[in-house]
Amino acid sequence: MRYLLILLAFGIAAPAAAQDLGDRLPEGGEVETFEQEGLSGSVTDESDWQDLGIAIAGFATDRDVSTPANTSGTAALGKEIGRVVFNDLRNNGLFKPVGPDALPQPTFGQITSPNWPTWSNRSAEMLVHGYVQARPDGRLTVGCYLYDVALQDELARSGWIVPPRDWRRAAHKCADLVYSRLTGESPFFDSRIAFIAETGPKDNRSKRLAIMDSDGANLRFITTGRSTALTPRYSPDYSKLLYLSYVDGNPRIYVYDIGAGRQTLVTENANPTFAPRWSPDGKWILYSMAIAGNTDIYRVSASGGPSVRLTNTPGIDIGGSYSPDGNKIVFESDRSGSQQCYVMDADGSNQRRISFGSARCATPEWSPRGDQIAFTNASSFNISVMSPSGSNVRTLTNGWQDEAPTWAPNGRIIQFFRTERGSGKTSLWQVDLTGRNERKLPTPVDASDPAWGPILP
Repeated sequence: MRYLLILLAFGIAAPAAAQDLGDRLPEGGEVETFEQEGLSGSVTDESDWQDLGIAIAGFATDRDVSTPANTSGTAALGKEIGRVVFNDLRNNGLFKPVGPDALPQPTFGQITSPNWPTWSNRSAEMLVHGYVQARPDGRLTVGCYLYDVALQDELARSGWIVPPRDWRRAAHKCADLVYSRLTGESPFFDSRIAFIAETGPKDNRSKRLAIMDSDGANLRFITTGRSTALTPRYSPDYSKLLYLSYVDGNPRIYVYDIGAGRQTLVTENANPTFAPRWSPDGKWILYSMAIAGNTDIYRVSASGGPSVRLTNTPGIDIGGSYSPDGNKIVFESDRSGSQQCYVMDADGSNQRRISFGSARCATPEWSPRGDQIAFTNASSFNISVMSPSGSNVRTLTNGWQDEAPTWAPNGRIIQFFRTERGSGKTSLWQVDLTGRNERKLPTPVDASDPAWGPILP
């Protein structure tokens, strides 16, 4: 049994003098995971999982009672949980799920003893069952089971105890369980995305910092929009956000502590600073700083102290992104006369160009797997990927203006933002590494500069 604590609170000694934040975010709750022994079985045929049909029934309940999560009762909540699991698995292009609204509702007793003829007659190859129970302490217990219908066997099971407000996290964790068991890949649904929410006319946009779940739910605004915010990045433990703000009229980088609701400057410096990035262990912050017309990349400890200059060439060096092991940094530079991507060691040594040809390379982002680098093809404004050596370049999108890629925690899906031709309206999109499964992520207002965080701790 282990305990997962989200939105940990860490204090910052000295908040910035000028704040541009909204209401302090409520602190998160605990998600307790319990696992039971007896997991067994295997996927019937792992070669055809891309066309795998999965039936996802509504989650059953032993007692239909109202909870803060759903005043209509736990029976209605169970249906909602099934819908979240269905939408997670539907939107990644790997499965052919059928959701609870098109399926019979199992009883509580059938969760661990499926009525196999019901599901085999529907041509379902896999079956997801689950339950939700209201606990005496006010929390919810959510159980999730994955069955192979042909084998009539259980493949995986897990359960979570959550505060009512975190019921969607339990649903995402169920989807992660199914995804990982059937694909062998790391999960990504129980994660969050930071981005810039845009409102107002094209020539006078209000841009404020916002966060939401990986499926667009639970959107919260962090800043008020009184000053422009850009390029957010979650810390690896989700406790802080790095972002660029014009709160004092100049582009400067701040750290926003989510638990404490306060922000601090990354460096006390009058020069413009931008393009912040965390190191994988959260101990370092990369940023770019412009001095006398020259822009270079610097590194500073996340706890403060002097900065270390990592590049020192005429031109603009910007957008550093660490490799997952923290040993390398990919960045953008125009030192050759056009925007191209370069790789250097984490201490700034061994700088070498990796992108060539007519295309310009911008906003590079290293995959969590370490095997790919996503970047904006600044010649055609589409999203491309390449190996860390610069070989095997593939373009994944074909929009009017696609830019700023960010990776899902499992390194299989890339999120970016697209600007509409003419209107300037922006929206968030996702595409997988095949380039075939592209979808728009719903947001209540225009959105840009996405940053996908890791799996929630």
